[in-house]
Amino acid sequence: MVFVSGPRQVGKTTFATALPGGEAAWLNWDAPEHRERILGRELPPGGFWIFDELHKFRDWRNYLKGLWDARPPDQRVLVTGSGRLDLYRFSGDSLQGRCRLFRMHPFSVAELGFRRQEEVLDLLRLGGFPEPWLSGSEREARRWSLHHRSLLVDEEMASLEGIRNLGRIQLLLMTLPERVGSPLSIHALSQQLRVSHRTMASWLDAAERLHALFRVPPFSGNLLRAVSRQHKHYHFDWTMVREDGSRFENLVACHLLKWAHWKQDVEGEDLQLRHFRDRDGREVDFVLSEGAWPRVLVECKWSDARCSRSLRYLHRKFPEAEAWQIHAVGRKDYQTTEGIRVAPALALLSRLA
Repeated sequence: MVFVSGPRQVGKTTFATALPGGEAAWLNWDAPEHRERILGRELPPGGFWIFDELHKFRDWRNYLKGLWDARPPDQRVLVTGSGRLDLYRFSGDSLQGRCRLFRMHPFSVAELGFRRQEEVLDLLRLGGFPEPWLSGSEREARRWSLHHRSLLVDEEMASLEGIRNLGRIQLLLMTLPERVGSPLSIHALSQQLRVSHRTMASWLDAAERLHALFRVPPFSGNLLRAVSRQHKHYHFDWTMVREDGSRFENLVACHLLKWAHWKQDVEGEDLQLRHFRDRDGREVDFVLSEGAWPRVLVECKWSDARCSRSLRYLHRKFPEAEAWQIHAVGRKDYQTTEGIRVAPALALLSRLA
């Protein structure tokens, strides 16, 4: 079986039904008539079945396991969902050995084939989800973002995660964009929203499972005095972030995560997205590492700026890593004597394909 997971409205259903025979093979758990067919095992004729949002069925793992083990020869099965299927699949009966996971992300610079830096700013303004991007309207993008967040809370959080305090969840999702790029403190959030530390931790876990956000853990190596516990977080819908520099950093985080997931899901490489911060206050926005060794170091700036001292420091520690300082509206494009590339964001993001 092939699993395709990703944020709500990122294009999973459009992709699935566009496959040859996809429309006839498609069954959506959210549609009552389709749900009856799934439970009654009245499946589409032919060698292709598509199950959309099946993870909302409490016993979906056992259902798929039994279906797969009793399948006809050469049967193909595609399962799509807005939840983190890579997490849900490991609870209860394991589906390991029966499925392969691929993760779908919003549009990226390389996917859209951008050739001009101004196009990157358009993507920053409209977001990478198909509907707001294709609308070409910043007003429509804002309306879509508000509606998307509301549906995420009212439908996904309530039904899939069983969370009832939806007003506080809405407030949490309104508060988090202000903290993008900074260390995420569960203690500070729990105090601000007046809930327990355990409740706040569970809400953040649920938001991550439903692709409302993703967390980036710190990178630490044997040669570093790194802070090892402070995560940062980012949103798949980066238009939620109002401050320009933070929104740009969020866009870059999404591009790097998409590339890391591609390397994991398709190439089988253990590429991980991290950030760096040490006890002396040095910070580098992103580290793409394989095991204990960085492969790519990335620092984000809104406009032209001198090469970051922290980036220089980390690159000296790991000189074999590719090092970039990228900017959103600056014009400078050069390489330092240490080999660090300082350039518009397009120079790096267009290569992440």
